[in-house]
This record gives sequence, C-alpha cells and structure tokens, in this order.
Amino acid sequence: MGKLLSPRIRDLGKITLIRDETPTETVKRYPHAGPLLSARWNEDLIAECWPDLLRMAGSLKYGQATASLVVGKWSAASRQNTLAAALKEWGMLRRTLHAAKYLSDPAYRRKIARQLNKGESLHALRRDLHYAQQGAVTKPALADQTDQAWCLTVLTNSVITWTTEYYSLAVRQLRAAGRDVPDELLAHISPAHSENVNFFGVITVDVEAELAKLDGGGWRPLRPTATESKI
Repeated sequence: MGKLLSPRIRDLGKITLIRDETPTETVKRYPHAGPLLSARWNEDLIAECWPDLLRMAGSLKYGQATASLVVGKWSAASRQNTLAAALKEWGMLRRTLHAAKYLSDPAYRRKIARQLNKGESLHALRRDLHYAQQGAVTKPALADQTDQAWCLTVLTNSVITWTTEYYSLAVRQLRAAGRDVPDELLAHISPAHSENVNFFGVITVDVEAELAKLDGGGWRPLRPTATESKI
C-alpha cells in the first residue's frame, strides 16, 4: 500500500515474533533475541493467499473498504478462515521485521519517538480547542457530527498555520541577526503549541491600534529574543 506502520514497542519481552528455523538453531544464531522468536512462520500460507491479500490491500488503498471494516470482519472470522489466518501471519512477519529494526537502530527509535511526540502535541491542541461539552461530540445526526469534526479540523489547522508562519519569521530574524539556526534543529520543532491561544473568556481588541502595529508585509511584531545569558 506504500505505507509503513512504525509504532513504539511496549512490553517487547511479551510479544510473539516469528522464525523460519528450529528453536535450537534460532537461539544459537540469536542468543539474545532467540527466546522472543517463539512462533514458526507459515510461508506456504502466505504464498497461497497472496493474490487475495493484494486485492484486500488495493481495496484499502483506493477507498473501497476501510481499515476498521477489514479488521472487524477478520477479527470476527472463524479460525478456519484461511485468509484471516494469512493476514494474521503477515502481520506477525511485519511486526518481527519492525522489532528487529527497532532494537538494532537507535536512530530509528529516536525518529519514532519524535514523530509520536509531535502527534501527541497535536492531539493535545485538539483537546484544548475542543473544550466545549468537555470535548464530547453531542450531536445525534451523523451530518452534524461530521460538521463538528470538520470545524475542529479547520480551527486546528488555522492555529498550526498561524504558529508556523510566525516560527518562520522568527527563524529568519534570528538568522539575519547572526544566530545559527540549523535546519536539523527545526525538524524537531512542532507547531502544535497553544500557549499563545486564549481558549476561554472574551478578548477586547482595539482593531485600529492592532492594525497600526503591522509592518509593511502585514505581520505583527515579533517578541524580543532572549539574551544569551538566559538561553
């Protein structure tokens, strides 16, 4: 499907990974990870069901079926269902490959943690913005629920766009002042912050005074940078 699921692994010692050799040979070759490789890979089952697995992947990729529908259907299928067994076998294989890379590559682990932290900050921003009714979707009709979800998406994107634009202005100003701001550092910064957002109450704005503060490009003035002693 052109997508890769890279989750953070919890309770690594309790998950089931697969092997293609006998337990003795596996432990001998992988003395540390060998005990985790407790299941034998059924390659013949994957090969037999491969065309059906590709059709299912195509249905997901092109929107003919949702992932929740596929997971629900195959989770409810009987153990005798060949395609459900093949899908589970394929999932165990992908989990084994991911776990091997996760354990052997520290840079890969840091990348996953960084992406998860960005995702969590985005979820936190959505929760803060969706404070009415304690963040619950209260509309009974599906159309109204969809409208509420889209409104939250538009509002979240607006906050992120605003923050991103002013991050760009701040970076350009720092670089113009001779500060070294490497792109590698910016890759670790998420724009999903809400410290500058007033979620409650009423704000009285003097429109004319605020417009007078804008520069020639229509931007508000940036906050003064911290001194070197405070960094």
